[in-house]
Amino acid sequence: MTTNRRRAYHAGLARLFDISFATIGLAVLSPVIALVSIAIVAETGRPVLFAQTRLGVGGRHFRMLKFRKFRPDTRNAGLPLTMKGDDRMSRVGRFLALSKLDELPQLVNILRGDMAVVGPRPESLELADCFTEATRPVLAYKPGIFGPSQWAFRNESALFPPDVDPIAFYRQTLFPAKAQLDLAYYPGRTLASDVKWIALCCLAILGFGSEPERAIADAGVTETPPLHLR
Repeated sequence: MTTNRRRAYHAGLARLFDISFATIGLAVLSPVIALVSIAIVAETGRPVLFAQTRLGVGGRHFRMLKFRKFRPDTRNAGLPLTMKGDDRMSRVGRFLALSKLDELPQLVNILRGDMAVVGPRPESLELADCFTEATRPVLAYKPGIFGPSQWAFRNESALFPPDVDPIAFYRQTLFPAKAQLDLAYYPGRTLASDVKWIALCCLAILGFGSEPERAIADAGVTETPPLHLR
């Protein structure tokens, strides 16, 4: 089998896995999706979903879906980042952020082909300037729900020091650290290793095994100023 045919085979296998995962996930989790939708409408009304333009593979724009965490009156207010204790969040939104259930609608993005199950997190257009020559190769990979940077930075909103500009801290510290983790993993990824990251991320959501310090050290990430991990 030639290199090109091998790549096409692996790409087809990965796409089949993504479609199967998303289809089964939507079917199994449909009661949860319905309950979350009802809870959002009951507290803050419609819309249930939040759609935001993000950077996909190759820098292509797509509309990423999430359950809405913020109150409708704060839609265009505040930072393009979610901070710990963000006062734009509703009570249901805080639960969704903690449980990561706000990401469930992205199973639809996977079926559309915009995202994969495992891949780098897609960046918002407001922070597209984070990409430099060193980190732009991240855009070669289809963005996903799970992955090494999602595992290591599950509690990203709690990492921002109170005395530092959050946008500058994200651009100079958090984004480069996440990009280096992704670039250390995706060039040599396999389907088996992707399944491992899905399992690790699910365990981290339940409160087990998320160790950003170890992941960052393993990837050889060097950043300034240092991460305030806690």
